[in-house]
Amino acid sequence: MKAAIYNGVFDFKENADFGVAHTCSTGHCSWQNLSSLAVCSRCVNITSYVDKHCTNGKCYALFLPNGPSLKGLGGQINSSVTNIAPELHEIEPSILRFTSLISREISDPDSASAVECSMFYCVGIYAATVMDGVVKQRMLASWRNDSARHSVSSDLILRPPRSFTNKDNQTMTFNVSHIAAAAITDFMTKKFTGTGGVNNSGSVFSSDIMQALYDSSNVTKRIDNLATSMTNNIREQDDGVSDSARGIAWTNETYVHVRWAWFAFPATLIFMSSSFLLAIIFETSYRDVMIWKSSTLALLFHGRGLDLSSPSNRPVRRSSSMGSRASNIRAELLETPEGGWRLVQEED
Repeated sequence: MKAAIYNGVFDFKENADFGVAHTCSTGHCSWQNLSSLAVCSRCVNITSYVDKHCTNGKCYALFLPNGPSLKGLGGQINSSVTNIAPELHEIEPSILRFTSLISREISDPDSASAVECSMFYCVGIYAATVMDGVVKQRMLASWRNDSARHSVSSDLILRPPRSFTNKDNQTMTFNVSHIAAAAITDFMTKKFTGTGGVNNSGSVFSSDIMQALYDSSNVTKRIDNLATSMTNNIREQDDGVSDSARGIAWTNETYVHVRWAWFAFPATLIFMSSSFLLAIIFETSYRDVMIWKSSTLALLFHGRGLDLSSPSNRPVRRSSSMGSRASNIRAELLETPEGGWRLVQEED
């Protein structure tokens, strides 16, 4: 969890998401909305509560009522555990509630900013999908129990309504060990309490987290990023009690949709061609047309000068018979007196 806290605070891109570990064999998966123990946060801008001590348009001290203060010159940050913003009074800070007073230049009255944040355990509902191998998870809603408190001897118990569970008609209980909760609260209280500053001589901060908050352009977003990082760490823990959420793996299948209207032209063409073929077959059969196909012997036998009418040369009706007859006939191509050419059968 410490690593998750540092990752959330020091992620300067502030782009932590709910992309916890998953298994999706096809690269396209979906899950029903699932519920999990989470860390939520809420921050309130309390800059209007800052009391500025200024002379001749320049400030030398900044104060928050019952909270941190800044004195001197240069940029400074002071963070401590406080309860200032009334908007956060209704939230039980089961983890931490702190205020950060930041000024880039104390002498500039407009550079001061103050934010108070509360971090607490909650139950979140998440939507998760995997598309083309890229997981996308987001929190749809969250639920908290402000009456649930942990102590040094009792665990923190969260029992959300059934609408916040991923099991139909079942009540789910989320438990936070009092030992773990106390350790996290103690660690974060120490890390988010401190001071620091920047001047012409350099920079000095009581902790790296103080410097990260000072360098952040949006403390609220940085704390949201921290809560997301801590939530991911909780969801990835294998405590032997929680169940993994089972989803649906999708894969591509090929389906053929026939648009019968497009078959009209080829079907008509095939029908007309078949009809034409049948008509030719019928006509040739009716007229007793010989089936010579592509044989050239039929053309040669039809030539003038070939004696095919002798008793020994009966008419042929098949291409095979014509081939046999042709093997016994000798002919030659002679030039005629008119200058033409004709095929003339040789005499025996």
